[in-house]
Amino acid sequence: MIKILLISENQTEITRFQNIFKKNSYSFEVMSDESLITDFISVDTPDIIIIDSQAPNIKNINKKIKSICENTIVIFSLATNNIEKDLIKFANAFITSDMSEELISSTISVNLRMKNSLEMLSNSNKDLADSLYRLNALYGTSSQFAGTLDKAKLIKYMVEGMDKALSFSLTCTLSLCTEEEPVLILNSLYELSDELITAIKLRTILNYNSIFEGKKAPFKLDIDTLKVEKHIKYPASRFTFTLFQYDNMFSQISLGDNIFGCIEIFKETLFTPEDATCFQTIAQQVALPLKSATLYQELIETNQKLERLERLKSEFISIVSHELRTPLTSIKNSLDILMSGRCGEITPATEKFLNMAIRNVQRLSGIINDLLDLSKIEAGKMDFHFAPTDINTVISYVKSALSEVAKSKGLKLITNEADNLPEILADSQRLEQVLTNLVSNAIKFTPDGKSITISSRVVKAADIKINENFKDIIKNLTGDYVEVSVEDEGIGIESKNLLHAFDKFAQIENSLSRKAGGTGLGLPIAKQLLDAHKGAIWCDSELNKGSKFYFVIPVNKVPSLV
Repeated sequence: MIKILLISENQTEITRFQNIFKKNSYSFEVMSDESLITDFISVDTPDIIIIDSQAPNIKNINKKIKSICENTIVIFSLATNNIEKDLIKFANAFITSDMSEELISSTISVNLRMKNSLEMLSNSNKDLADSLYRLNALYGTSSQFAGTLDKAKLIKYMVEGMDKALSFSLTCTLSLCTEEEPVLILNSLYELSDELITAIKLRTILNYNSIFEGKKAPFKLDIDTLKVEKHIKYPASRFTFTLFQYDNMFSQISLGDNIFGCIEIFKETLFTPEDATCFQTIAQQVALPLKSATLYQELIETNQKLERLERLKSEFISIVSHELRTPLTSIKNSLDILMSGRCGEITPATEKFLNMAIRNVQRLSGIINDLLDLSKIEAGKMDFHFAPTDINTVISYVKSALSEVAKSKGLKLITNEADNLPEILADSQRLEQVLTNLVSNAIKFTPDGKSITISSRVVKAADIKINENFKDIIKNLTGDYVEVSVEDEGIGIESKNLLHAFDKFAQIENSLSRKAGGTGLGLPIAKQLLDAHKGAIWCDSELNKGSKFYFVIPVNKVPSLV
């Protein structure tokens, strides 16, 4: 059984690799302690060691692996590109956070196959030295392929690998993936005449047309406009090629229906069957990382488009909200004048409809304010005024402001404030906005005659209890926090909807939520305001039994400047 050691403390990474290795029935161990790792690899050397670049004591572990595990495949799992070169220069391959399970499995399988081949060849007689060298070149090339998502570099590594394994005189690579237009890359030992370049371009166009015979070609190649990129090893030499006196091999670079180009290689001596196998192997090996690089580039471009659309959306919301404020103010003023009686006597029926109009104006004003707050936060234009703040003072203010609303529904508004809470560095108005939203929601969704409790206390990050839906929220929290909770006896939230409670425009799907109305922006705004305070927000809830919302603000930590 293949033995694999993962050096990591990251549970996400551990779970990710467990899923992959389980499918392939590999023996899998996870360690992070330096002394345990040393003992383990000394007694039972793994076939593969995967090192998380964020693992502790990575330099010491790296040195010990180098000294003990001479023939072990070492793969680095990279969470960032900012890694010291001396840590990874001896690695056989690299895995990045964006790589698919298929690509990770392929990387491991390729390296295992190469390792096994090298071990078999190393035990054979000296007559196989040339084959060993060739396979070593393949092995090194595959490692380079796994270490980059740059398409131009992948083409470069392919040519370098072929040069190392086959010692070519000339390669002609038509790349369909490095630029918007195809480019013919010529790697030659000696200078090429203009006539020879023209002949090569014609030959390449013929090869290109043969690849897409019966298919729609992505480009129409023209001998006069085909871009050529030359790399000459000995430009001062007087030696010139006579192309058609050289042996040659040709291959397309493709994966399934994806064609990334083609390559033709020339050599002054005859190619052997082993040469042909090596040539085809390298050409096939580069196709998968080229596919990954293409998908990666498409993902970047898609994200850029989404970011642009998000900016446009925020700008649209901001503009529309501002434009709505002017007529809304006029309507409100007109309603106030009518309600004052200055325009004539108000009948009970008229008063009923005026009050209805006023309530809807207030609701619409709240919606506009939410939209403007959200657009400001997302644009990074929200103003914060951080100062030492007593959270109990904030609670008292909110209770006072909403007590009449709660009383009108027959609700008890209870506070359970801890004494001697430490001051926090916060924007008190923004915290009032957060707490007001939570309490207002509780009032909306709690039936008449029930109670709502606002509590405060100091809690250590390690002691925070949280349900599975929000476990990722607190994983990076450290130190002491002031915790505020708002508990109600309302309609509650189904478990499947908890994760969406803080999504924009999300609302609980039931008749009471529809009756209460709202934009679904209050909780997302609260979350982003707390993010600016380096805090967090989450909730516990059970359908028809009530909800409890929590938020925490760190003690003795400087908030984000948004």
